[in-house]
Amino acid sequence: MLLKPSDLKLLVQATLVTREQEIGCDTCLDRVAAYAEVHLAGLPTPEALRLVEEHLAICGECQEEFAALAAALDEGAAR
Repeated sequence: MLLKPSDLKLLVQATLVTREQEIGCDTCLDRVAAYAEVHLAGLPTPEALRLVEEHLAICGECQEEFAALAAALDEGAAR
C-alpha cells in the first residue's frame, strides 16, 4: 500500500500532536459528560478532565460526540 503525500502529511501531523499521557476514545467518551457540564458552566477545566479536553482537541469523532452532548445539555438547561 502506497501512501499519497496528503495521507503521509496527515500521519506525520497526528504523530506530532501525541503526548506522553493520552487517553483513547473509550476513556474520553466515558468522561465527556463530566467535561461537558464543566465546560457549559464556564468553569475552568479541572486537572482530572484535562486529558479529555486534550483528546477532544485532536479527535474529530469525539468532538462530534461532545458537540451533540453539549447541545442536548444546553437545550435541557433552557427548558
